[in-house]
Amino acid sequence: MEDKRILYVSSEVVPYLAENEVSIQSYEYPKMINDLGGQIRIFMPRYGNINERRHQLHEVIRLSGMNLVVNDMDMPLIIKVASIPKERIQVYFIDNDEYFKRKATFTDEEGNLFPDNDERAIFFAKGVVETVKKLNWVPDVIHVHGWMAAMLPVYLKHYYKNEGIFADTKIISSVYNLGFDGILDENMDKKLAFDNIPDEVSSVINEPNFENLMKVTIDHSDAVVIGSEGLNPTLTKYIESSKKPFLPFTPKESLQEVYMSFIKENVL
Repeated sequence: MEDKRILYVSSEVVPYLAENEVSIQSYEYPKMINDLGGQIRIFMPRYGNINERRHQLHEVIRLSGMNLVVNDMDMPLIIKVASIPKERIQVYFIDNDEYFKRKATFTDEEGNLFPDNDERAIFFAKGVVETVKKLNWVPDVIHVHGWMAAMLPVYLKHYYKNEGIFADTKIISSVYNLGFDGILDENMDKKLAFDNIPDEVSSVINEPNFENLMKVTIDHSDAVVIGSEGLNPTLTKYIESSKKPFLPFTPKESLQEVYMSFIKENVL
């Protein structure tokens, strides 16, 4: 993996948020590649419940300042960065006061999904791509974790399809059981259509529940990793029928060797 560039894009990463299967694996995979000499970057949203002082986040002025359009609204993009202690791993945070300042990740105090979670996911996807372009750091592989990052493969394959710098970039998506109940905004398909995302994608998102988000992510990935032991049977069947290369759930103790072989055989 010497000098290979792998971009990890995740909804959640430890130590910035609580431990769960998404946040832990979003740390373990980059650490693994970093230890083997690969070049890695991590992107995640800058939720308001992340302690900026404790984790020493600071704004990167040269990367901030542009506006991203979401559903015909200009939304300022703020980029912050921090380093995971002792690992020499940089984490970039996609921020916007309207979408991410609230002191929670996905739900309010009563457990209700934020009504703009769909727009937050779109903003996050665009923010990652625009920041990578500004960094002029072209990844060989992008590995996506968590449903808040689910729109990234869709936007790369359609909205950014003419961006030459991503022509050879492959996308891996990890699929987990950790999702959400209910649906995102019922007009999400129209917001995707505003960005000229094709009807066949929007039609799946016509009911924007967790399973459908994962299905469009799988459809737009070059390979899939099953991140949960005992993954939802519906998603397992969908992955198996997709004809995409996929890595079955692998315990941590044997993950490095299996993951490295999977990457080399399928996306590098």
